[in-house]
Amino acid sequence: MTLTKMDNGIYVNDAISLSDVDAIIFDCDGVLIDVTNSYDKAIIKTTDFILKEFAKIPNSIPITTQIIDEFKKTGGFNDEVDLTYASIISLTAANKLKKDETKFIFQVIENADQTGILSVEKYLDSLGVNISEIKQKLDYPGRHSENILYSIFDQLFYGPKLYQKLFKKKSQFNEKGFIENDKVIITKELLNTLKKKFNQNIAIVTGRGYDSISYSLKELLEKFNVKNSVLLEDEPRELAKPNPESLMRSIKGLNSSHTIFVGDSMEDLIMAQKATESGKKTTFCGIIGTSKEPDKKRNFFEKNGASLILDSIQLLPKLLNLV
Repeated sequence: MTLTKMDNGIYVNDAISLSDVDAIIFDCDGVLIDVTNSYDKAIIKTTDFILKEFAKIPNSIPITTQIIDEFKKTGGFNDEVDLTYASIISLTAANKLKKDETKFIFQVIENADQTGILSVEKYLDSLGVNISEIKQKLDYPGRHSENILYSIFDQLFYGPKLYQKLFKKKSQFNEKGFIENDKVIITKELLNTLKKKFNQNIAIVTGRGYDSISYSLKELLEKFNVKNSVLLEDEPRELAKPNPESLMRSIKGLNSSHTIFVGDSMEDLIMAQKATESGKKTTFCGIIGTSKEPDKKRNFFEKNGASLILDSIQLLPKLLNLV
């Protein structure tokens, strides 16, 4: 599908009509919040820590934003801790096989799919590499409240004060949490403009939990219909993206007949497509401006059937003729 460039940073499928859109639902990370220096850094730091302390691999390659982006393109890694786990076992396997770590992790990514960590474990099993020791130590995913990988990731992401408040446990790390680096993109002015068209039909479907999203968005969260939002960290694991049930629940709660779902990942695109297939008309709008390689991301979304692509959510009013 080829999209027409309507204006600076706006790409639209000419065949799509937005005249009947009555709701807008946002993903959070990469859309409402730039997480390049928060969640991405937590993935990088946690992977490095686990490899050194648990796998006894002192000098592994660092996880890069390119590795993170490529994992996310497979459609199975919306959960940052899943992505961290996949990185850890992939680099452990590369070390065992004495393979070039960079080449090997991209080889793993090429063989990953929407099933996420299951596809990575299956591929590594097919190579006959024994990584049972690190898998047993991490015992992932397990229960969030008891799992060591979740614990280390949360300690690094939230920082000692917020971690203590949320989990009633003391952090082993003293440095400030990466959540402090969240860069909020959404503004009160933009939300007020969207409210003129959508009123209460503005919601969020995200992998984050309430504590995390409210800490970063603060009073801006009140502008969303929280009752009909779905914060997946607080939900059963089987609801994780790209399962469309969470999006469909939000659409149903908003009583929407045509929804725009604004996201930045393959999981978001798949969710929107599956929701439409299930009878909930949903148009996906891909955000590319928070990517390190926006042109590549635009081509990727276009290739996979996105009808709308924007450089930034700030262009939504122009797209919807609200300004």
